[in-house]
Amino acid sequence: MGNIVVRIRSKLPAIINGINTLYGDYPLAHDDEFTDFHIELDRPQNLRGLLRPQVRFLLDGRAPFLPLPLPQAMPMFEWGLNWCITHHIQSFLMIHAAVVEKNGRAVILPAPPGSGKSTLCAALVLRGWRLLSDELTLIDTADGAVVPMPRPISLKNHSIGLISSFSRDAVIGPSVRDTVKGTVALMRPPATSVENSLVKSTLRWIVFPQFLAESEASLTDIAKSRAFMRVADNAFNYGELGATGFAVLANAIESATAHDFVYSKLEEAIDCFDRLESLP
Repeated sequence: MGNIVVRIRSKLPAIINGINTLYGDYPLAHDDEFTDFHIELDRPQNLRGLLRPQVRFLLDGRAPFLPLPLPQAMPMFEWGLNWCITHHIQSFLMIHAAVVEKNGRAVILPAPPGSGKSTLCAALVLRGWRLLSDELTLIDTADGAVVPMPRPISLKNHSIGLISSFSRDAVIGPSVRDTVKGTVALMRPPATSVENSLVKSTLRWIVFPQFLAESEASLTDIAKSRAFMRVADNAFNYGELGATGFAVLANAIESATAHDFVYSKLEEAIDCFDRLESLP
């Protein structure tokens, strides 16, 4: 997936079917290719696991997390892979933000849970924007480019039905109930996003989205200094990168315009982003 190579082992039907449904467009690595993460998902062999079926996530044979209920196997793979990337790869400044691109220019969408970030991201990619990531914006510390890592988009609760009705092109896996995030489902990335997963982009906009019921879609300019602090707060490894993190983020903010964005209707939101994209 982009610059990341993952080896997955599992006999669990939910994982096998989930990989087939959501990752079917991804290329397979060669057997002798370097692998970043060796991941296995299985059922714990203990009495509790027999009484209440569970799934266990293993990285290099070790379990970094407690098991989850077996129906949550595919979400656990996604969450576990996010953890692997954010804790073990330091060649990028990593920001908790969705990121999409059109005509070589990227817009990142940093936002806390419940802001409508993933819903907006899904709608944009279903209307022609290229998915770079739903969860992790990766900025190359060497050249400041935005590095793609397109993976399934995580939809939660009412957003699942909203995106299903928004576009017939949305391929969404089974809904999984009673997770720590409520009901979740994963949307398959467009094939074109996967095909272009090695094509970097230039950061052009930083948009902080917020779903607000009954509001009209609107963009409000914000100061670069304020944007810097808000993006830094959403960065996983800004502190670990030290002076490099500061320089990479400062250059990124300087090259972009920053905006607050409120919306309630996806069609209005798409129109706003299309107008933004048409600007020089």
